[in-house]
Amino acid sequence: MALVALAITIYALIECVRTPSSEVRSLPKSGWFAAIILLPLIGAGLWFWLGRPKSVSDERPSQTRRGATGAPDDDPEFLRNLEIQRRNKAREEEKRRKEAELKALESKLREDGKPGDENGKPRDEGGNPTEDTPRHTP
Repeated sequence: MALVALAITIYALIECVRTPSSEVRSLPKSGWFAAIILLPLIGAGLWFWLGRPKSVSDERPSQTRRGATGAPDDDPEFLRNLEIQRRNKAREEEKRRKEAELKALESKLREDGKPGDENGKPRDEGGNPTEDTPRHTP
């Protein structure tokens, strides 16, 4: 039992020495050091209960941590990703619409047959008159 009390006292002393003075609660750092030495088990217990800085889990979330635990619409990265996804979706919809329009136009042209000129004479793919039309050579 005395060994456990000694271990707790030594651990409290080490923690007291390593803790920055600005984070020590209730008493000045030297007061806690004296209390732990003069009242070994009681001083160590009081240090852990009243003097030691609060652990991270006991504190309120700071501004830097709040972004990770806050609402998604408060996170600029999340909002940026949403905007990118919205733009990509709009581009895909526009692409699908244009492809459907192009397919409809192609099928209409196939149904109408091969297009000719205004006189009904056939033309090749480039829109030039076919071999039936005489050509002038210079």
